[in-house]
Amino acid sequence: MKKSLGAKTIVFPTPTFIVGTYDKEGKPNVMNAAWGGICASSPPCVAVSLRKNRYTYENIMDRKAFTISIPSKTYAKEADYFGMVSGRETDKFSATGLTPVKGTLVDAPYVKEFPINLECKVIQTVDIGSHTQIIGEIVDIKVDEAMLGEKGLPDIEKMELIMFDPANSRYHVAGEDVGKAFQIGKEV
Repeated sequence: MKKSLGAKTIVFPTPTFIVGTYDKEGKPNVMNAAWGGICASSPPCVAVSLRKNRYTYENIMDRKAFTISIPSKTYAKEADYFGMVSGRETDKFSATGLTPVKGTLVDAPYVKEFPINLECKVIQTVDIGSHTQIIGEIVDIKVDEAMLGEKGLPDIEKMELIMFDPANSRYHVAGEDVGKAFQIGKEV
């Protein structure tokens, strides 16, 4: 039997997206945002939903650009911290010792130490209740070379990326390979 939990913000997996921006003075800032994911293939796009009162929202609207850096388990504490304080009052890069890197194609910084980084330009926003969904066209993806597999693409097991568990407020590591997509279903 299934138990009804009612309307809640629970879905699995939920990403741990670290959204990077510059403020009006050019100071790099990052925030932890779990409400997001790929939303289009052509052009390649990612969406992230933020409250309008967030410093990062203001920065994105001003610069029309952002990055998404996805942390490995090595940096779970720093990633969590990015969601605990506001960049209005705190220099999060100085506090954590992590390194902001200027995007090569967009006016936003990414986190050097995180294994995968997306550079995005804003193409649309949608107001949805408490949040505004910001849709960014992915103009480049950067991956640490040590995290690439034999075909030159990101290897999820090497990266040890963390995911957010919204039901229990915990982080988990992406992991076990259970089969090739669009192949194992042929066995049905």
